[in-house]
Amino acid sequence: MEVGDVREVAAGDCSDLYYLDTGMYGTSEYGAVYILDDDRPAVVDTGIGTNYDLLLEALDEVGIGRDDLEVIAVTHIHLDHAGGAGLLARDCPNADVYVPALGAAHLADPSRLVAGTKAAVGEQWEYYVEPEPIPEERIVDIEDGDAIDLGAHELRVHAAPGHAPHQVVFEDPANDAVFVADAAGIWVPQTAEIRETSPPSQFDLEGCLADVETLKALDPDVFLYPHFGPRYVGDDAGAALGEYATVLSEWVAAVEEKRDELGDDEAVVDHFAETAAMDDVWGEEKSSAEAVMNTRGVLGYLEGRE
Repeated sequence: MEVGDVREVAAGDCSDLYYLDTGMYGTSEYGAVYILDDDRPAVVDTGIGTNYDLLLEALDEVGIGRDDLEVIAVTHIHLDHAGGAGLLARDCPNADVYVPALGAAHLADPSRLVAGTKAAVGEQWEYYVEPEPIPEERIVDIEDGDAIDLGAHELRVHAAPGHAPHQVVFEDPANDAVFVADAAGIWVPQTAEIRETSPPSQFDLEGCLADVETLKALDPDVFLYPHFGPRYVGDDAGAALGEYATVLSEWVAAVEEKRDELGDDEAVVDHFAETAAMDDVWGEEKSSAEAVMNTRGVLGYLEGRE
């Protein structure tokens, strides 16, 4: 899939659902935004705001006018998921922004969110744009147990706070699918493998493993990854999630072992940056930056645990 491509989700029995490759971090098949074409059209997650014009073009391609979009739903406020929400709200005046309540204030005033993101992503900030503040009257707080009615579809809200306290996943029962946010890892369609995601500063291994159990209980046929794309799992949802639990646990153990060996956090970061395994898929720059960010997240978790 190339940057800017819009495809209908054909996995399982999905209908009315499309996804866009936003070209996040200058990389194809890394950042996806989803569009549900229903009585109340919706966008789920918005990317970082860079290449925002591609999202407007995708809405045009699906046939949703600026005035027709009613729902902008973000799984959590990390800017690779919510960075474009203010831009989209600005250009789609009838859309409300549905945000996990714990993070909603940071989209109304994103200054602290920007500072935290710059600290977390380092040099990757060059790929971001300053987020547009969202007027408070356009923000709808959502919490575990809520549902966003779209017509034939609804987005049922389930808390998934391991990756970040303000993260939720959206269950779409009509499609037997779940918008998994970062609770199920990073899916790499090119190699059909699952990768860890453990960014600073709120990564919590036990919380992430609990989120895996939440997703197992939902048992969908289709995972809708923001990183990246739809994945049909059918009756094997539990096995796929068990695989991610293993990947994540082994990743944390590897960082902890290297920390014990080297005795210096920066040396640990440098080690994993130099041995990053995704150069052939994401390119050397993104692969290294991803490893740095994930390593720092685990180191922060280990320090907090101690």
